[in-house]
Amino acid sequence: MARSKPMVMIAAAVAAAGLAFTGCSSAAPGGDASTAKTLKISTFSFGVEGFTEAVVKPFEAKTGIKVEVVTGKNAERLNELKATENSAGVDVMLITDNFAAQGQTDKLFEQIDAAKLPALADVADFAKGTDLYGPATTYQLNGIVYDTRKVNAKQAKSWDLFGESSVAGKVALPDISATSGQLTVSGLGTTYGSGPFDYDTAISTLAKWKPSVLKFYASTTEVSNLMTQGEIVAAASISGFAADLISKDSNFAFAVPEKGAYLATNRAMIPVGAQHTDAAYQFIDYLLGADAQAAALKGYNDLPVNTKVTVPESMTKMLGGAVPDPTKAGYGTIDAVKAASEFSTLADRFAREVTGN
Repeated sequence: MARSKPMVMIAAAVAAAGLAFTGCSSAAPGGDASTAKTLKISTFSFGVEGFTEAVVKPFEAKTGIKVEVVTGKNAERLNELKATENSAGVDVMLITDNFAAQGQTDKLFEQIDAAKLPALADVADFAKGTDLYGPATTYQLNGIVYDTRKVNAKQAKSWDLFGESSVAGKVALPDISATSGQLTVSGLGTTYGSGPFDYDTAISTLAKWKPSVLKFYASTTEVSNLMTQGEIVAAASISGFAADLISKDSNFAFAVPEKGAYLATNRAMIPVGAQHTDAAYQFIDYLLGADAQAAALKGYNDLPVNTKVTVPESMTKMLGGAVPDPTKAGYGTIDAVKAASEFSTLADRFAREVTGN
């Protein structure tokens, strides 16, 4: 069963780290890390090749622990975890905060002991929320990726773009199942209504825009294809995908909305029933460290939560100054637990009133 208390505050972690972390050799379920034959990590499909090269292989070389990586969409992986009671033996699940909160509510995750993660001492304050059981390992900014040949920078900084007749039939927006989905809904609620949970306003706005939207996408691969083929000129998107797209074609750019800008964190969670918890702690601590965070940034554009990592000027420019501290650039965070408690109702409404016929 998941423990009932939230993750220990960073102050406690720092105070205990020097004494508590000696290779994570505590007698937690799963035994000593050295006995772990294979550490099973569930993560996102997007960028998995870069993740394997930048993080997994160096971790294996450093610790001698073999890692198996399985991938899939947030919702699919969480549903499988719930349906099978983790019969697959996942030891670490990297998952977006909204879905982490849903799993936490369903008692699918253990509370992580922050005292076993010394690297948390260097994690940025905005990423140290105590509402979720696992720490943030990176974050995604929600914004608008656009074709600079068809859309100008001023247009791209406003959600109004998606209602403009000049781009009708040439834009894409996320389905609620995509990472950008909740962030976009909350952005519209804040921009046109009373705040991030003003779903009435957000849903009515999306329904109004629907005739002009070519695609409500569930996968960033869909957006990439539509953008590169010239079928769309703009889309609401998370920054990781946008950075990858822009690196391949300089005609594309990413805009930070002037209002209604929200970020999501990706969390490292230990599922109930994990077989190798000591090794799981070792991996999470490694992932939070400056070396792994720098490698993740370079390898697949994961934005670092470790404050010791230097972010290239090209990246800060592309993201409108929203790194290394997005909160100073106007990005807000969404109460993941509240969002999770309302997600089912929101998803039903989205299907009926936005994407339904």
